[in-house]
Amino acid sequence: MIDHFSDHAANERTFLAWVRTAIAVMAFGFLVAKFNLFLEIAAQSLAGASGRRVAVPGGGFGDVAGLVLIIAGTAMVAMAAVRFVRTTQAINSPERRSGGARMDLALSALMVVLGIALAVYVSHALLAQL
Repeated sequence: MIDHFSDHAANERTFLAWVRTAIAVMAFGFLVAKFNLFLEIAAQSLAGASGRRVAVPGGGFGDVAGLVLIIAGTAMVAMAAVRFVRTTQAINSPERRSGGARMDLALSALMVVLGIALAVYVSHALLAQL
């Protein structure tokens, strides 16, 4: 029998939850970047039919935001792996340690800033169409 099995199982479930979340963040970043590409292609096709140039609101912000989200998702996977190993060592260690949450808070703050920036970008794009 594995010592502290329930703690190790909880640690593994937490690790897998972080990985699933990171995959979702990376997929969302890919979606944001591809949606921006779709807007650019749609603007070009509209310009070809009418002969005038159609401006895409936000410029390259969607590409940058998508790339940042993909990088943030990758950082989440790396951070989850480090936390998993540290927590496994802490479970097996007889001494008590306190866990640091600085990286978790920094990553959460980055996600909040990106969420606000994407909300502003989408609202700007919607208002430009009106």
